Amino acid sequence: MVLEVLGAAGLAAAGVTAYGVRGRSAQLFGPSVWKGPVHRRAIALTFDDGPSESTPDLLSLLYDYGARATFFQCGHHVRRLPRVAVRCASDGHEIGNHTDTHPALYLRSSQFIYDQLERAQQAIADTCGVTPTLVRPTFGARWFGLRPAQKRLNLLGVMWTSLARDWRLSAEGITARMETSAHPGAILCFHDGRELTHHPNIESTLESLRLLLPKWAEAGYEFVTVSELLNRPAAPRPE
Repeated sequence: MVLEVLGAAGLAAAGVTAYGVRGRSAQLFGPSVWKGPVHRRAIALTFDDGPSESTPDLLSLLYDYGARATFFQCGHHVRRLPRVAVRCASDGHEIGNHTDTHPALYLRSSQFIYDQLERAQQAIADTCGVTPTLVRPTFGARWFGLRPAQKRLNLLGVMWTSLARDWRLSAEGITARMETSAHPGAILCFHDGRELTHHPNIESTLESLRLLLPKWAEAGYEFVTVSELLNRPAAPRPE
């Protein structure tokens, strides 16, 4: 009987931990959001893994629709492509933290997690003149040690309402997956990079957005940053 109880307790603990790692509404490893309020017809477009050589094409597309987005950037790419990183901020988009070198955070030490976030914070602040207030964990997976790191760096975690899987799907697949994902308060996750790849091909992402943005705009959606969606203060934009 004791072994059975211990076994059941272990399974329950494992289940709680698994949900804390990947559950989009989980708060176990730090404060986090995955959607915004529904009273406003607005959605937050977010882009991970950049900046990349393809980000300027995305910025031009967003400009055409007056769309403000949130870019969760890796410190490695910010140092590699500082002008692109700066353009994201100067174009009025929000910059978030997506770690320094895009490692998975699970099974890592608290110090490792803090160092990854802190280095990205510093790279973004030094390059773009803004200090992020938002963080998106790589692969959407959180771990022990993330909560104290977020607290020290004043970061709110951001998951997503819908994930485009645009690193894997064709433009048609992305469009079909995301077309009905827009609803008031939605946080939509795309990618303008591919982890640490240099010169990534993100044409499937761009092609799908060329179809989705006009449809969403026609439906009356406003494209805002995550902080705007949540009605919370964002980092001051560079002058």
